[in-house]
Amino acid sequence: MLAIIRSAVLRRSLAGAFMLGGSLAACSAQAANFTMYRDASCGCCSAWADHVAHGDDHSVETVDHPDMRAVKAEHGVPAQLQSCHTAIVEGYVIEGHVPTADIERLLAERPAGVTGLAVPGMPMGSPGMEHGGHRQAYQVVAFGPAGMTVWASYPAQPAAGS
Repeated sequence: MLAIIRSAVLRRSLAGAFMLGGSLAACSAQAANFTMYRDASCGCCSAWADHVAHGDDHSVETVDHPDMRAVKAEHGVPAQLQSCHTAIVEGYVIEGHVPTADIERLLAERPAGVTGLAVPGMPMGSPGMEHGGHRQAYQVVAFGPAGMTVWASYPAQPAAGS
C-alpha cells in the first residue's frame, strides 16, 4: 500500500515539475533582445523602443547609425516598406513602428518565408507616433523572399471629441 502511495506522489510530482518547467520556458521565450538602428536625430525611434520595452518584457539596444539606407539594404527591407528605424530580434527584421503584439506573434509563430515585419512610413497613432487618441489607418506587412502580405491592419481612429 505504501508503495502505491509513493508511486502516486512521484507521478504527481513529476507531472507538476513538467508543467512548471513548461510554464517557465514559455515565460522566458516571451522576453526578447532587440537591436534598433536609427538616425541619431530621430526622436520617435526612442518612443517606439520604450513601447517595445514597456514592462521590462523586452530589452532594446539602440545603435545610432550614420547610414540607415545601408542598414536597410543589408537586412533586405524593400524600398516601399522603409520607415525611420530598423530593429533586429531573434533573426527577424522589424522595420518602423510595428506594434509589440505583432512582433510577439511573429516570434511565437515563426512562419516560413518571413524575413520580417514593417509599418511603412510613420503613421500617426502607431507605436512611437502617438498623438492623443488619433490614429491613421495603417497595416503591418510581413515580407520575405516570396514577397509581401498583410500581417495585421489597424483602422483609423479619430481624436476624441472629433
